[in-house]
Amino acid sequence: MKTIYSILLFTLTTSAFCQTFTEQDTLRGSITPERAWWDLTYYDLNVEVKPDEKFISGSNTIRYKVLEENEVMQIDLQPPLKIQSVTQDGKVLKISDQGNAHFVQLQKKQRKGATNEIVVYYSGHPKEAVRAPWDGGFSWAEDAQGNPFVATSCQGLGASVWWPNKDHMYDEVDSMAISVTVPKGLMDVSNGRLRNVQEYSNTTTYDWYVSNPINNYGVNVNIGDYVHFGEKYSGEKGTLDMDYYVLKDDLEKAKEHFKDAPLMMEAFEYWFGPYPFYEDGYKLVQVPYLGMEHQSSITYGNHFKKGYLGRDLSGTGWGLKFDFIIIHESGHEWFANNITYKDIADMWVHEGFTSYSENLYLDYHFGKKAAEDYVIGLRQNIRNDRPIIGTYNVNNEGSGDMYYKGSNMLHTIRQLVDDDEKWRLILRGLNKDFYHQTVTTQQIENYISEKSGLDLKSVFEQYLRTIMIPVLEYKIDGNTVNYRYTNIVEGFKMPLRIFIDDRPYWITPTWEWQSKSIKGNLATLNVDRNFYIDVHTTQ
Repeated sequence: MKTIYSILLFTLTTSAFCQTFTEQDTLRGSITPERAWWDLTYYDLNVEVKPDEKFISGSNTIRYKVLEENEVMQIDLQPPLKIQSVTQDGKVLKISDQGNAHFVQLQKKQRKGATNEIVVYYSGHPKEAVRAPWDGGFSWAEDAQGNPFVATSCQGLGASVWWPNKDHMYDEVDSMAISVTVPKGLMDVSNGRLRNVQEYSNTTTYDWYVSNPINNYGVNVNIGDYVHFGEKYSGEKGTLDMDYYVLKDDLEKAKEHFKDAPLMMEAFEYWFGPYPFYEDGYKLVQVPYLGMEHQSSITYGNHFKKGYLGRDLSGTGWGLKFDFIIIHESGHEWFANNITYKDIADMWVHEGFTSYSENLYLDYHFGKKAAEDYVIGLRQNIRNDRPIIGTYNVNNEGSGDMYYKGSNMLHTIRQLVDDDEKWRLILRGLNKDFYHQTVTTQQIENYISEKSGLDLKSVFEQYLRTIMIPVLEYKIDGNTVNYRYTNIVEGFKMPLRIFIDDRPYWITPTWEWQSKSIKGNLATLNVDRNFYIDVHTTQ
């Protein structure tokens, strides 16, 4: 009966969240035939930003390798921006528009193995961010002196909200040039390294270059009256440039507050391996919204406060030991920018691991108990409203529980591995073996199971694909403990650590009642708090 009940509940919890998707969702979220035949190799993005008019214009040269012969290419750009023209070898090409997707009719024979390029010219008033970074676009603001203070953010919504590109995560460009023209007296900070600054009578152009693969939502523009300071960090792969760009009025605050950045780097290189972008450096850039994990150009708007805008998300006090945005968004350099989901339905790979990175930061600098307190404290934020994994091929992310529930799932798996060094090597191995790759949930699940030597299939199924939290039911009969799991998927049998007289014991509950005789005072039985389950004592 328990197995049947669990299957029924699983069906109800998944079907209850079914959504209706449109053709535009499919065009945005799937690998369409017009995307599949070509492989991105290089972008050369040139854009002029006019803050006074909230207007942008420019071009993107898209270089690609032909995988299969085809005549039609899908390029994405969202209204109200418009494509003026697309050219190849100087010839203007026909375009068929279908909402955000634009289908370019190529004239040149696309021979398999060849490398070709097109140039897309565009302009317009881009979507203005309503609540960046969650509802992104361009953030148009001013600093305290009345200077323009402008930034982009576009995860989920799509990079095509402000520049034309292949707007699907499965295909990362190998390298990229970004040239941004701004009014004279302002500075643009984008991804990678600054190669050149060109001064004109009324404008200045900043030329940046990214030498590593980069996901499209990681590309950003940040414009302000910036000042710069920086430091050299001695890391696992040598000397790393750590650069900081802030508004002039905030320079002294930033010099003190950004001391969290090298502490972050030390902790995360220990847990995750070398910073993945030594060639492009590391930057923190002040912006007029909370922050985002733009690759090698982490944006920061936490108002120089500890915690999350001064709050401790865990309610334990440990969340005020670090600046949430510096630690969390930088953690994404490993999980989001180095290891990137192919489909946003697997966004937990970014957010679950990076939420978990916060307690690993505490583990490194403040000890294991502090880390445990913090991640367990985050459970108060879990809603269990819908599954963590979304719907595939329609640009649909899962529940926001991917943060706190995702981190607690990983913390639970750490207990199952029961060897901190082995667990650390698994985390480092993920970043080494999937270095600069796009991945699926299944690849991550299989990797952790294989490297841990544990069958974790039902654990991932339980926490990622349902809203059910396992319940341990137990009752004591003399010197015998009777126990089972309820509220579980079929086949769930996660081992569990309990304490009696403060001594640890392992049990492996299933949906069936089991018994274990243990010497000691069974009235002292406690379930290890580090496992994310509910506990119910029966008579």
